[in-house]
Amino acid sequence: MTATPPANSTPHKEESLRGVSNVDAARDWLNHRNIQDIECIVPDLAGVARGKMMPTEKFFSGPVMTMPASIFAQTISGDYPEDDERFQHNPTDGDLYFRADYSTLTTVPWESDPTAQLIHDAYSREGAPVETAPRNVLKRILKLYEDKGWQPVVAPEIEFYLVRPNTDPDYPLEPPTGRSGRPEVGRQSYSISALNEFDDLIDDIYDLSEQQGLEIDTMIHEEGAAQMEINLRHGNPLELADQVFLFKRTIREAALRHEMYATFMSKPMSNQPGSAMHIHQSVIDKETSQNIFAGENGMETEAFLSFIAGHQVYLPQVTPIMAPFVNSYRRFSKTSTSPVNVYWGYDNRTVGLRVPYSSPDARRLENRIPGSDANPYLAIAASLACGYLGIVKGLKPDAPRMDDCTELTKSLPRGLPEALTLFENSEDMIEVFGEKFVATYRAIKYEEFETFMSVISPWEREYLLLNV
Repeated sequence: MTATPPANSTPHKEESLRGVSNVDAARDWLNHRNIQDIECIVPDLAGVARGKMMPTEKFFSGPVMTMPASIFAQTISGDYPEDDERFQHNPTDGDLYFRADYSTLTTVPWESDPTAQLIHDAYSREGAPVETAPRNVLKRILKLYEDKGWQPVVAPEIEFYLVRPNTDPDYPLEPPTGRSGRPEVGRQSYSISALNEFDDLIDDIYDLSEQQGLEIDTMIHEEGAAQMEINLRHGNPLELADQVFLFKRTIREAALRHEMYATFMSKPMSNQPGSAMHIHQSVIDKETSQNIFAGENGMETEAFLSFIAGHQVYLPQVTPIMAPFVNSYRRFSKTSTSPVNVYWGYDNRTVGLRVPYSSPDARRLENRIPGSDANPYLAIAASLACGYLGIVKGLKPDAPRMDDCTELTKSLPRGLPEALTLFENSEDMIEVFGEKFVATYRAIKYEEFETFMSVISPWEREYLLLNV
């Protein structure tokens, strides 16, 4: 779908589709495209895009962008948790400063007027990175690797559903109608014909992604009715988290063009499989450029086994990051195709930690626990934190599982309150993520849980109304 450049044309480096090096290059990039407005965006703890829209001239002439500190203390329903002994909300709600990361500059191709988008990082008035900002959380974990001379590499896979527009939350979601005029009813894993049902929408997803410089490796039809999966190419964790963040916006916008919703809910329909965000991970030695998971003879290293063991030990403690909402835990049922354990195995999709068959250079661990509703910055940070702790503590994994582990459970929390208890009481999590982040995150999630508990479900009305 890429337009063919004119003969003898030589595109300038600063005219790339995505990202420039500095403010002067950004000004040239925007002028070249006649960009009138800029979306200055910041991902919050739920992965929602917050920020401001401003004219391009004001962006370059005005002072640094500011927003209230409360954007990193907001629940998914727009509420704020009450203060407790750990979480102390600033009653003045003072401003934070936001600095543009020009490497993220790209267009907003679904806007009618020429518009750009630019991800920002959050800082205090004194210039310190804000501990509760998701991008800064991921940078904090990446610094742990950098201090060891390592460079993590990740490749996310994001699953999502297409559904019919639903304006009444009391009604269940339904699959949309494809080009055949009929909605899907059965499981259609890897079906090309099922994928082709939404050809026009998929073309739009590829087109909008290409205009933003976002590269899709593959797209497949997953098990569920109108459930899709997008695989991204491996790379720098921060860049890949940015891409997932932008992909979610892009896919939602493309779906709306075709009178559908795209949802990243972990379990949007009770009779369909859940949606995951699998994270493939490897670690490169920056001095030798070699994968530390493979030795000179190509065999697995102690670092690789400890990386696996770190996930086995610490995934239960970071589950509220991997499964951030009440709905997330509906995916962890034994009747689901999702893993419900932290066992590991070679090319075994019934365990939470899969080692795909590969060459030694490409040896990696696939974390299959995160849901697609997870904040990509936080999920990648938490997964890498588990592996890091495993290596530095020299942890040892149990034996790999070769059999079907669908019915087996191993220490994975089954509900949000249980998961939060493990998270907030973990000294290791407090150390790697910081006390401020842990206290804020737990307060937000407990508030969301209390909001959920105030709603009476159809199940309760169906089975309790006249029977108890």
